[in-house]
Amino acid sequence: MPTNKYVKSKPKLSITNLPNKGIKKVDFIDDFKQYYVHLLGRDENCRSPFYASSALSLVIRDRLMEHWNITHQTYSKNDCRRGYYLSMEFLMGRTLSNAMLNLGVTDTVTKAMYDLGIELEELISSEQDAGLGNGGLGRLAACFLDSCATLQLPILGYGLRYEYGMFTQTIVNGEQVEKPDHWLRHGNVWEIERLEYSHTIKFGGHTETTTDDDGHSKHTWIETSNVLAVPFDTPIPGYQNGTVNTLRLWKSVATEEFNLDEFNAGDYAEAVAAKNTAENITMVLYPNDANENGKELRLRQQYFLASASLQDVLAHWTGIHGNNFTRFAEKNCFQLNDTHPSIAIAELMRLLVDIHHLSWNEAWIITKNTMAYTNHTLLPEALERWSVKLMQRLLPRLMEIIFEINAQFMTDVSSHWPGDGERLRKMSIIEEGHEQQVRMAHLAIVGSFSVNGVAQLHTQLLQQGLFSDFYAFWPHKFNNKTNGVTPRRWLAACNPELASLISATIGDGWITDLSQLKKLEPYAEDAQFRKQWRAIKQAAKQSLIDYKKANHETELHLNVDAIFDMQVKRIHEYKRQLLNVLHVIHLYNRIKKGDTENWVARCVLIGGKAAPGYRMAKKVIKLINNVAQIINSDPDVGDKLALLFLSDYRVSAMEKICPGADLSEQISTAGKEASGTGNMKLMMNGAITIGTLDGANIEIREEVGEKNFFLFGLTEEQIESRRKHYNPLAIIDHDNDLKDVLHLLESGHFNQFEPGLFDDVISSIKNPHDPWMTIADFRSYIDAQKRVEEAYLDQERWTKMSIINCANSGKFSTDRTINEYNNEIWKLKPQPLNPQ
Repeated sequence: MPTNKYVKSKPKLSITNLPNKGIKKVDFIDDFKQYYVHLLGRDENCRSPFYASSALSLVIRDRLMEHWNITHQTYSKNDCRRGYYLSMEFLMGRTLSNAMLNLGVTDTVTKAMYDLGIELEELISSEQDAGLGNGGLGRLAACFLDSCATLQLPILGYGLRYEYGMFTQTIVNGEQVEKPDHWLRHGNVWEIERLEYSHTIKFGGHTETTTDDDGHSKHTWIETSNVLAVPFDTPIPGYQNGTVNTLRLWKSVATEEFNLDEFNAGDYAEAVAAKNTAENITMVLYPNDANENGKELRLRQQYFLASASLQDVLAHWTGIHGNNFTRFAEKNCFQLNDTHPSIAIAELMRLLVDIHHLSWNEAWIITKNTMAYTNHTLLPEALERWSVKLMQRLLPRLMEIIFEINAQFMTDVSSHWPGDGERLRKMSIIEEGHEQQVRMAHLAIVGSFSVNGVAQLHTQLLQQGLFSDFYAFWPHKFNNKTNGVTPRRWLAACNPELASLISATIGDGWITDLSQLKKLEPYAEDAQFRKQWRAIKQAAKQSLIDYKKANHETELHLNVDAIFDMQVKRIHEYKRQLLNVLHVIHLYNRIKKGDTENWVARCVLIGGKAAPGYRMAKKVIKLINNVAQIINSDPDVGDKLALLFLSDYRVSAMEKICPGADLSEQISTAGKEASGTGNMKLMMNGAITIGTLDGANIEIREEVGEKNFFLFGLTEEQIESRRKHYNPLAIIDHDNDLKDVLHLLESGHFNQFEPGLFDDVISSIKNPHDPWMTIADFRSYIDAQKRVEEAYLDQERWTKMSIINCANSGKFSTDRTINEYNNEIWKLKPQPLNPQ
């Protein structure tokens, strides 16, 4: 019998069976050298920390990869129910320090780098922030992934791999200037391209409908312009438990690189036009949608994310189960992070009906039992709405499906409330008018089995206001999931000195069970503990000063003994950075008038970015910087008061800010902030909140007690009641402090060489129709700030309050939030790893 020369007599060696990577100091040193010299081609003359950081990141990634593979194999072997988190934003920040912490190797790596003459902090600082988000929404998504891995839940995150992240903010003459954030300029060592899992995404074209012999309609979407979605996977490690989940980000590329005939004919621009158009989809985070081209690109991004992600999940399913979708809803759950990915509801229907040939009813049962929707905003203008005309041109088959979903929904509503035309009009997915609009939030509610808000007040306002008709129709769908933040990054990693004190005092169980911080509360009465706590806080404040000076953000002499008063968040009128500035001007006016008895020094630090097209928010940034220039250069002020705008606020900056904050400004107009997460990060690090009864502030105050929270302002109910007869001019007339502040603004004291610059700002707060009612809360805010000063004068009392705030931050861990999502919505089972 002939012998096959390709068959060997001995068993093949496994190409994936490798010895485990060691985690001793010598292992890290040896592997670091291998990458630094052999892969990156560096020698001892290289002085750039970038290459050393890249080499170390590759060393850490190797260790993650071992756990990553085991995690994937465990999920597959157990055939477990899985969840998918769809989000347009993932504000991941830097990865290296978090990965080392979660692997439990930070101390060993620190010693290894020390032996090589390398400062680990310098390597961490040289890593580029992955700024694929705009604020709290994206950072929440990142914290959620951390908690899902720590709780060993089989969750896969889906997002977009933007070539350019959130813009880099520079300040020129006091004004915000945006520069591209090309975070991928030097590559990304943490990601792995998975070309084999690419999917084709359709745009444009039209649909054809045919009828088969049984009378069933078949819809075909043809003559489309296609784009390829290529996935890049990033490992998401749990805290020292071996689990490594996945964040899969999609990049858009052309199905063909360029037209060779046009290139050879000399039309070079046209030859690559298709490639450029395709890549534009994931080029920039949140294009300016003030024009039609921007709106179209935004819709393309949202559909691209939804279609690629759903095709990916269905391809995995059919690879195992074929076209049998009987148990699909039992095994899968999709969480839509805000309204952005809600087109996924119509896309899942398209894929199930048109591609996998399920009946409409079968597909709808699967869709409405797998989709869950989180709402993150109370601002109607922030909810996605797309013109029917645009949808029909860009996504014609999806528009047909949405019309059909709406027709069936309207029938159900009409049956429930016969003859109620007004309710039908308000609840319809299609908004009638001069130009028909698709209300994507309505589509999200209709197509989901769960709808949640992100704080108790926020959910209550959704039920009673924005979505009250839907709540009356489907009360069982609505639930609350108060946001949180991960204590790994936002305390253990960013504030290691405080974390060490806490662990030495109550043990380290708090890192995965933040409720254990409650054990700290008795230590607020311990004078020696308070002394240690205060010393750590002062050191953190000095580190923040040094960080700002090292980054050339200030040449000011900041008084480390002053209150470090922080407001760091997106610049938006409802967040009321303007109210903060009015208080600063009031303090400045007191100093100039000689009213400084028992003065408490204060450093006010405001940071955040304004959307490029948001004119008023950018004007507020200019005002902050102009006021800062006057105050900080006035010899009468000295070190009594300082105002500093923190440019280019981002995740890595917040990691420096959190430990050094004394006072946390959470001063939004009541009823406007869905939750907030900056308030939680600052509280967790011992900052004390001054705030309105808005968003999660309410729950923070409930946890810490009213004596450890500086409350001010009108409630949401009072705001709504007062709108009818709001008269800011009368308020000004009866408040001399407010008069003085406005006089300084109106006289041009802060814009002597830029006449009329702030007229719009002044007019907005004096307008009786000001939606943010800034003037209405001024006096209450000033009085609350006086209480802040009185408390800070007594350092023992202030330190007790700081300890109590940290001790009662347990509720605001994303571990608690994710447990609630899982227990009440996702119903996933934790998957301990199967040892290999």
